[in-house]
Amino acid sequence: MRFAGKVAVVTGSGREGGLGEAIARRLSEEGAKVVISDIGASRDASTPDAMIGSTDEMKRIADAMPSEATTFACDVRNPAQVEALADHAIDTFGSLDIWVNNAGIGYIMKPLVDVSVDDWRAVIDVNLNGAWFGLQAAAKRMIAAGKGGRIINVASQAAKSGFPHAQAYSSSKHALVGLVRSASIELGPEGITVNNVCPNHVTTGLGKWQNEHFAEVQGISVEEYLKRMAARIPMGRPGLPQDTASAIAFLCSDEAIYITGESMNVSGGEEPH
Repeated sequence: MRFAGKVAVVTGSGREGGLGEAIARRLSEEGAKVVISDIGASRDASTPDAMIGSTDEMKRIADAMPSEATTFACDVRNPAQVEALADHAIDTFGSLDIWVNNAGIGYIMKPLVDVSVDDWRAVIDVNLNGAWFGLQAAAKRMIAAGKGGRIINVASQAAKSGFPHAQAYSSSKHALVGLVRSASIELGPEGITVNNVCPNHVTTGLGKWQNEHFAEVQGISVEEYLKRMAARIPMGRPGLPQDTASAIAFLCSDEAIYITGESMNVSGGEEPH
């Protein structure tokens, strides 16, 4: 029970079978009280119902957590809502010790010449600005509490390598590398570590959509697409949600107290740098 007495916020954790749910569950299994957060309902064209965690889904996930859990609907593009999310954690459970920026848009994928300004802004706004708002909100409260803390961004293999149809996505994830390098220098003296985890492909609900999209782009079946993907991964398979959840649990633990400013690959050897 490494996280007994700790309170964790996980953004983008409101989809059943999603990466955020797996992260929240792993922290909860080890004793953390968790705040399940997602946007709750579609707000605009860039947040369709099929790609977000609904209020009802968030509640089902929270009810199934092994430790105490609560829910809070938050659009990470809105700094006031992110601040309110941080306050909710403290008001409900008494502290804020772990913050995981998991919310992201990975479903706006188009050829470069077809990407609109709105497409670009939507991805950057969630993946980069949302992570920045979360990092800042968490840091302010952790500094005030004087107990240190853990802040982790779910970046991606796309933080290290470029991919077709993912210009905004790759740019937003590359930017997170610079963000943690800078933030870790400022927050280190406060006992707060700031890191990224960089998973390769994980077949969640979003991952399934990506499989279908890129198989269609390449003119091959989903089965063939997955076969080719597995062939280029030294460990022979795509990532699982628990692979990333385990890495995050380690970075949140006391064993990782001297690790900060890093972007840890969780890719089965596919991303070696």
